Amino acid sequence: MDYPIWDLAMGGGLLMAIVAIPHVIVAHFAVGGGLLIAVTETLAVRRDDPALRELARRSSLVLILVSTVFGAISGVGIWVVAGLISPGAISALIHTYVWGWALEWVFFVLEIVAALVYYATWDKISKGAHLLVGWLYFVGAYMSLVVINGIITFMLTPGRWLETHAFWDGFFNPTYIPSTLLRTGIAILMATVFMVFAALKTPEDRRASVLRYLGWWLAGGVIVSYAGYRWWEAVLPETVLALFRGAAPSLASLAATRHFVLWALAVTLVVGVLILILMPKLTRAATAVVLALAAFAFFGGYERLREGTRKPFLIHSHLFSNGLLVSDIETINAEGVASWSGWVARGDADPVSFGRRIFKTECSSCHTLDGYQGIRGVMPSFAEVLAVAADDPPGSGERVFQAECAACHADLSFAEMREVLPSPDEINGDPEMIYDLNVGMVSATIAGLRAMGADYAAADRDRMINTAAMDYPYMPPFVGTEKEADMLGQYLATLIPQKGGE
Repeated sequence: MDYPIWDLAMGGGLLMAIVAIPHVIVAHFAVGGGLLIAVTETLAVRRDDPALRELARRSSLVLILVSTVFGAISGVGIWVVAGLISPGAISALIHTYVWGWALEWVFFVLEIVAALVYYATWDKISKGAHLLVGWLYFVGAYMSLVVINGIITFMLTPGRWLETHAFWDGFFNPTYIPSTLLRTGIAILMATVFMVFAALKTPEDRRASVLRYLGWWLAGGVIVSYAGYRWWEAVLPETVLALFRGAAPSLASLAATRHFVLWALAVTLVVGVLILILMPKLTRAATAVVLALAAFAFFGGYERLREGTRKPFLIHSHLFSNGLLVSDIETINAEGVASWSGWVARGDADPVSFGRRIFKTECSSCHTLDGYQGIRGVMPSFAEVLAVAADDPPGSGERVFQAECAACHADLSFAEMREVLPSPDEINGDPEMIYDLNVGMVSATIAGLRAMGADYAAADRDRMINTAAMDYPYMPPFVGTEKEADMLGQYLATLIPQKGGE
C-alpha cells in the first residue's frame, strides 16, 4: 500500500478492461490461428487442395497484422496499466513467477520469429519446411498460453501455494487444467471467427466447402469451451461460487454476467452452425461480424466473470485489490495506515484532507468519485431516505431500498429499515437530522469494515478464506486506527447529498 497512487477519474479497473479484453481476444486468436492455419496447410498439402492452402496463406497475413502488431502493442499496454493501477500485485507476481515469465518470453520470441518466417517464406522454401515453421509457431504460441494460464489461475485459486509458497504448487492450482481446456476452446473459437473473413475471398465454387470446414472447427471450439467452463466452475471453492451462484448471490451483477456468458456461447453456436454449416450462402461480411461479436461477447463476459470472482482479492486470500496483504492487517490496525503509507502521512493534517488521502490509498483501486463504481453515487441521500420512509406509491420505497440500500444493509429487510427511519413528516421537518443519520450509517459501515479485518487476520492463512462469511464479502477491510477510520468518515460525509442537492 506504499506505492504511488494513480488517481484516474474513469477508474483503473475500467481502463484495464478496455485494454485487456481486446488484447486477450487477439492473443487467443494468435494461439488458435496457429493451430488452424498449420492444420489447414497440412491438409492442403496432403490433399493437393489449393483452396485450403490459399485460406492458410490469407489467414497468415491476418495473423501477422492483427496478432504480432496489435497483440504485441496491447500486451505492453497491459503491463503499463497493471503496473500503474496494481503495482503491489505486479510486484508479487514477478517475484513469485519470475522464471515463469522468463519461460513465457522464450516461447513468445519463438512465436513471433516463426510467424514472420512463416509468412515471408510462402512458396520460397519447400512445403515440408514451411509446414515445420507453421507448427513451430503453434508450439510457441500454445506454450505461451500454457505458462500464462498458470499465473492467471493462481491469482484466483492459489491452492497449496498459500501454505508452501512453492512455484509449482501455485502454478498447478485447482483451476489450472479446467482453465487450460477452456482457453484452448476459446482459442479455436477466436481463430475461426477471424478466418471466416479470409474464407469469404475463396472462389465461389469452393467457398461453401471451406466455410463448412471452418464451421466444424467452430462447433468443436464451442464444445471444448463449454466443457472447460463447466469444469472450471465445478472446481471453484464454495466461497467463490457464492458470489455469482445460488438463489441469493452476493454480487447480482456477476450472476447476470454468468447468464450472459452462457447465452453468448449458445448464440455463437447457433449462428455459426446456421451460416457456416447449414447455409453457408448466408455468410457475408455482415453475418461474419455478427458471429464474431457473439464469440467476443462470450469471451469478454467470461473475463469479466473471472476477474469479478476474485473480489476482494488480486491474489485470493493473500493480497487485496488495494494492495493490502492479509498478513499486514493487525500491524496496520495497531500502528495506523499513516505510519505504513507515506502517501497518507504526507500532506495537510486537516481531518477531511487526511481522510481523502486514506480514501485514495484504501478505496480508489475499486471506487472513483463519480465515474466507474463512483462512491458519491452510493452515498445515502436525503431523497433516497425519504423515498424509503414514505413508500408512496406503495412498492416504490422497496424498489429504492433494493437498488440503493440493500448492498450495505444486507442485515435489514425493507420493513425493518422503515421501522428505524423517522416518518416522512419528521424527515421533511428536520433535513439536518437525516444528514446526521446518513453520516452515522457511513461511520457504522467503516467500523464494520474495520472489524472485518480482525476476521481476516484470524483466518487460517494456509487455506482460501471463506469471504462469504464476511459482512462485506466483496470489499477489502478498512485498516488503520479508530481515529483514521473517523477521518475517512469525515471525508466521505462531504460527499453525502443533502436536501436540494446542496
